[in-house]
Amino acid sequence: QVQLVESGGGLVQPGGSLRISCAASGNIKGRIIAMGWSRQAPGKQREPVAIIVNDDGTNYPDSVKGRFTISRDRGSNTMYLQMNSQKFEDTAVYYCYLQDITHMYWGQGTQVTVSS
Repeated sequence: QVQLVESGGGLVQPGGSLRISCAASGNIKGRIIAMGWSRQAPGKQREPVAIIVNDDGTNYPDSVKGRFTISRDRGSNTMYLQMNSQKFEDTAVYYCYLQDITHMYWGQGTQVTVSS
């Protein structure tokens, strides 16, 4: 079983920056196929935000490309999402996930609110 715990969410002004973290613990089966972040705004479907595939390639949707950066610290099994130039529409609950060879695991989510 793998546990993912997000932290670092909060209130940020438009144009500001915030970094959220996801700490992984437990028994990861085999290699990590993918890990990343999704978000869900009130009344909307969950959408992908950033992904690391096969431990090297990253991908972002156009809505956050150039503003958000995903990274990983292998030593501490922690993943980060650096969010810059934030917009009102970035307000959502952000979830991290990890996929190994057997399961997809999700964190409990952390709220990010962009407001003046």
